[in-house]
Amino acid sequence: MKGMILVLSMLSIATGCKTISPDAGQEAVMVKKPWLFSHGGVDRQPIKTGLTIAALTTDAVYVSMQPIQNSEHFDDLMSSDGVPLDFDAVLRLRVTDSVTLIEKFGPDWYKSNVEAEFRNRVRQDVRKHGMNETAIKTEAIDSIDAEISAAMEKYFTDAKLPVTLVQVTVGKANPPDSIKNQRVETAKEQQRILTESQRKLAEDSRKAAELSRADADNSYRNAMQLNPDQFLKLESIKMMRDVCAKGGCSFITTSGSGVTPIVDTRR
Repeated sequence: MKGMILVLSMLSIATGCKTISPDAGQEAVMVKKPWLFSHGGVDRQPIKTGLTIAALTTDAVYVSMQPIQNSEHFDDLMSSDGVPLDFDAVLRLRVTDSVTLIEKFGPDWYKSNVEAEFRNRVRQDVRKHGMNETAIKTEAIDSIDAEISAAMEKYFTDAKLPVTLVQVTVGKANPPDSIKNQRVETAKEQQRILTESQRKLAEDSRKAAELSRADADNSYRNAMQLNPDQFLKLESIKMMRDVCAKGGCSFITTSGSGVTPIVDTRR
């Protein structure tokens, strides 16, 4: 096959012709430009993958028939709340008729007929939303994508552009550094307030528990008809009982001084 292509190429040079060889996924649209009296114009039959010999006066415009991605960058586009935003938008298209596209709209069809319309649609739809929507909420981005897609599809139909819309993707907006810093500080302050609130709830809960226990102790003391001193001695005896429950201490009794437990720390 390579040998055949080489032979045809040498033959075309010798006879004053040129070779046209579109790659896979491409079509070549032949534009004839005669020297003298024959008619020129766009050949209605595109050249698909393969090798074709054409006159030197014939130009070939190669058109990708695969999805084409065009990216547009936007700087300082104002949101509805007056915040300048930076973001990118992507428009994916597929050509449906290469000959009509080149014949009616030319080789620079995207720049001449699509780019300005797409950028204008993006600006109009982004300006309807605020900074927080376009920078954080995916619902707003999805809505913008859908609105732009519908507008571009209508435009292609009205303009009779032989292309099909594959997808519109508007990236999340990027606010200025000053706005980012403010949002970070706001998040820190909100977290601090939340932490202090949780701490207060814990302290209030502990205070309520202590008051509840105190009320219970006081109710018990009144029910047992004990004065405060007697109640404290009773609580002291309970603590001694708990300490010595496992036999880890001894009691030493002295006259007039009550009973004092001595804890054996060697156990």
